[in-house]
Amino acid sequence: MTSRLAFGATVAAAMFLATGAAAQTYEVTKLVPGSAFHGVHGLGIDKAGRLFAGSVAGAALYEVDRVNGTAKIAVASPEGMADDIAFAPDGTMAWTAFLTGDLYSRKGDGPVKKLASGLPGINSLAFRKDGRLYATQVFLGDALYEIDVEGAKPPRKIMEKMGGLNGFEFGPDDRLYGPLWFKGQVARVDVDKGELTVVADGFKIPAAVNFDSKGNLWVVDTALGQLVRVDPKSGAKKVVAQLKPSLDNLAIDDKDRIFVSNMADNGIQEVDPETGAARQVISGKLALPGGIGVVSDGGKDTLHVADVFAYRTVDGTTGEVSEPARMHADGVTLEYPMSATAKGDDVILSSWFTGTVQLIDRKSGKTRDMLHGFKAPHDAVKLGDGSILVNELGSKSLVRAGGEHGKDRTVLIGDLEGPVGMAATAAGDAVYVTEAFAGRISMVGTNGEKTIIAKDLKLPEGIALGPDGMLVVAEVGARRIVQINPKDGTVTEIAGNLPIGLAPAPGGLPSNIPTGVGVGASGVIYFSSDVENAIYRITKK
Repeated sequence: MTSRLAFGATVAAAMFLATGAAAQTYEVTKLVPGSAFHGVHGLGIDKAGRLFAGSVAGAALYEVDRVNGTAKIAVASPEGMADDIAFAPDGTMAWTAFLTGDLYSRKGDGPVKKLASGLPGINSLAFRKDGRLYATQVFLGDALYEIDVEGAKPPRKIMEKMGGLNGFEFGPDDRLYGPLWFKGQVARVDVDKGELTVVADGFKIPAAVNFDSKGNLWVVDTALGQLVRVDPKSGAKKVVAQLKPSLDNLAIDDKDRIFVSNMADNGIQEVDPETGAARQVISGKLALPGGIGVVSDGGKDTLHVADVFAYRTVDGTTGEVSEPARMHADGVTLEYPMSATAKGDDVILSSWFTGTVQLIDRKSGKTRDMLHGFKAPHDAVKLGDGSILVNELGSKSLVRAGGEHGKDRTVLIGDLEGPVGMAATAAGDAVYVTEAFAGRISMVGTNGEKTIIAKDLKLPEGIALGPDGMLVVAEVGARRIVQINPKDGTVTEIAGNLPIGLAPAPGGLPSNIPTGVGVGASGVIYFSSDVENAIYRITKK
């Protein structure tokens, strides 16, 4: 299941053991293979039949070879961030940059042109037959606009507070059809009059719609993982394909072949509209892995991975991936996890995007509690008294949360420079914190007293405490994994030239998706690759 990491030469690093014995070398192998995209969202098909896909976290727009199942970047970061894609009658491609609030276009291989800005949460867009362009804000806003295709005039607001008018298309009647994400409905909008009418109801979370050549309206329900055909006149519905949840968008080609994107699978499927049979065009075992927590039972390591669009576990020996939860699935509580810690029966996931910390029972996979309202939390650990210590990058603080749903909160220490990773000491009387922006590792006691352990590092992020008492740190700015002796701060490289440190998406945080590290009871080291969407293992030779 593993393959040697191809960096040109064998990746190994020498270090002197604490005893002064001979040098130790390490071997780096790939445990879970990588994939294209970094979460896949909007889809679009041009007149030549080429399939394009957008990624927000990856800040890129891709062209997908639907025969060979490969993808290449068509528009790179920063302009390439794409939540949705649309093509004008003249072939011009337009797309929305969700985090920055910008809307771009490009005709053929010409230059990228910014058509609008200042629209946070700009999400879906569609062209009319006459070439006029419309777009909506969703999640970070709730409004419908007409966009000047020349980019000279400011967006014209048509209506607002629709209920999350997401992936939409114009129908044969020149009306705009789209899902109302927060209402479980599909609506029709007369964009000239600013009037909205409900066409179909009873969806769980409808995410996107599109029309085929016969006038059928197709809808994807992200929560139920369903592809549904709707009669736009009567509203009658029929489930044609049962897929997995976390569906995001769909596109239909000139032969009425339907392509559906799935965030959690980092994948795209082709669905036969007659039989509902699905063919996987492209997919990944992981979507965008961040934090890692490792638990060792009976000599077996299990990795608990914050995979942004899913919470996943990985067998440390075989690389087999399991999935306790994925985003937007019906009955599942999950909010874009980016960091993870695991100890005993507890798994704790954190999301700086949603400001949440989630406590999960490791054995059952069920959520015990969800704590909201943190300021860009980047990691969290459970203390001996049952309270949760949270790394708040937004407030530069360590915050202790206790009481019902963690509502009782006190600042343990402030003025931390980019707190990202955190690991508790073996005794549980202190935590080690990576101060990414200052390039140092600090130890903070439960009394708030701080001691600097190591400094002059380049963007340290993930941190773990090994069974030998040594710290293992992902030094992302130097693209390496290092070992740090907490007694004297000695830094030793374990492995270098690693595929870590995905450039932050425009509008995101400098820490982006934190690179996670974990150490098993036998000393095996694991780290996530946000560049490749992969997980690696480091063992002693």
